[in-house]
Amino acid sequence: MGLVTGKEILEAARRGGYAIGAFNINNLEILQGVVSGCVESRSPVIIAVSEGAIQYAGFDYIVAMVRTAAALIPIPMALHLDHGRDQEIISRCIQGGFTSVMIDASHLPLEENIKETTRVVEMAHAEGVSVEAELGRLRGVEDLISVQEREATFTDPEEAERFVEETGVDSLAPAIGTSHGAFKFKGEARLDLERLKTIKERVDVPLVLHGASTVPQHILELMIQYGGELQEAKGVPPEQLTKAIALGINKINTDTDLRLALTGAVRKVLAEDRRIFDPRKILGPARDMITEVVKDKVKLFGSKGKAQEMKV
Repeated sequence: MGLVTGKEILEAARRGGYAIGAFNINNLEILQGVVSGCVESRSPVIIAVSEGAIQYAGFDYIVAMVRTAAALIPIPMALHLDHGRDQEIISRCIQGGFTSVMIDASHLPLEENIKETTRVVEMAHAEGVSVEAELGRLRGVEDLISVQEREATFTDPEEAERFVEETGVDSLAPAIGTSHGAFKFKGEARLDLERLKTIKERVDVPLVLHGASTVPQHILELMIQYGGELQEAKGVPPEQLTKAIALGINKINTDTDLRLALTGAVRKVLAEDRRIFDPRKILGPARDMITEVVKDKVKLFGSKGKAQEMKV
């Protein structure tokens, strides 16, 4: 089918009242696992790539892998830069095959965030590339992004309205209580859904939820069983995601759950057979577990079976 823009996928999700999974990849096996899960579920998908992933795998390798996958499958797929801060990388993504980019200037004061975001929107839209931006800050660590709890701020609905109007972004990621990583909550897990509702009433673009991995219990138990020290890990409860989708979230980022699935499967293989050294036998089960995780996510997000509804 080939790649489509993030805007095309998210606008369809907004009309249909569901969310699309944006799954972060770092290598071939993760990409294959994600693609298999979405093809089996007949769901559109956004393949997300961080600046850290580009440093790790290489820009040309990433683009070639994703474009090849998109050409071979019958579902809509977008290639998205996640948490772009380096202007050179953002520009290269816009010119080099990405169909969606995120400009993350959320660490800047509002006026500077608007300025930086507007610059990227103008550059990206000239090339037919969609733009996501973030307003407010999330706690936690993800690749090259680190925000301490004391620095985290929720998104102000009035600022969100102004931000979207002045920048012309295609989607907005508000901060409503999620965080990056596997340790999202110390106490009760709760999102500020009233804030989300108010933001949705004020802006007319799809909304994005970052830091939204659920840390599935069965995968966490697998990790711990085979030596992982993640006893206090806690993700976003699935029922909170369901409520957020009903209130206007149309894109849900998932990275931690894929990392946990891959690492848990690898730990299991290596622990059960100390003689194994064939990377295909080590990474194959990890790829399969990622597929199962993605299928569960697609069902939760409501995008299962939605691929045929998009006219691209």
